[in-house]
Amino acid sequence: MQKETKEKAYKLLAVQMGLSNSKAKEMIDRGVVYVGNKKVAIARGELPVDTKFRILKLEKAETIFENDEVLAINKPAFLTSDEAAAAYKGARLLHRLDRETSGVLLLSKNKSFHKRAEEAFKARAVYKVYSCWVQGIVSEPVTIEKPIKTIKKNGVAFSKTDRRGKEAITHIEPVMVVGGRTKLRVVIETGRTHQIRVHLKSIGHPIIGDAQYGVLSAQTNRMLLHALELKLLGYDFRAREPRGFDVFAG
Repeated sequence: MQKETKEKAYKLLAVQMGLSNSKAKEMIDRGVVYVGNKKVAIARGELPVDTKFRILKLEKAETIFENDEVLAINKPAFLTSDEAAAAYKGARLLHRLDRETSGVLLLSKNKSFHKRAEEAFKARAVYKVYSCWVQGIVSEPVTIEKPIKTIKKNGVAFSKTDRRGKEAITHIEPVMVVGGRTKLRVVIETGRTHQIRVHLKSIGHPIIGDAQYGVLSAQTNRMLLHALELKLLGYDFRAREPRGFDVFAG
């Protein structure tokens, strides 16, 4: 019996799509490469040489609001905050969203507003609301107060609840329950790295589609976490949920 020939995923993708090896690896790391309905998670993992890949199309950010001091955009999933901001010359990021998190992202247009906004973030004078879908049934509002510690290695951040970590406060409220999954409205008082994802995992309700802390689902190709609303300095910005976000609601 002839042994099945295998090769690293990023090398197969590079040949199949006519990409450089580095570009193919970057696309897999971004989370947009699939084989059938299964995401290719490890660029150096080996796959059969006849594997056929499918690549998700990257969407562009859309402008929610803009004036002389602030620019608010609706960042799509799979773009980093820096990549989304790069399309808006002369504007500076005020905060960041995880790559697979969509929603409200703010950029400043001048130094004065940037400084005032930075002070507002530091003083926790910012109101941030998220939507997400989690595994399991959440039947009542819950406040999660667990310190979070973040470790960065080779440019990759990993967070966990740890009593020696920094203060982190997350409020969750159920919006709807469908087939053993719950859609939540989430308000965070602090902005720790991966806070919502880590806190929800810590109470046994990981976010659906979160390959690092959550649970994957064949029904969605992304992490179901969306920055719905952000208020600061008298502004109130809202970003509509993307098409397909309520995949479990029917």
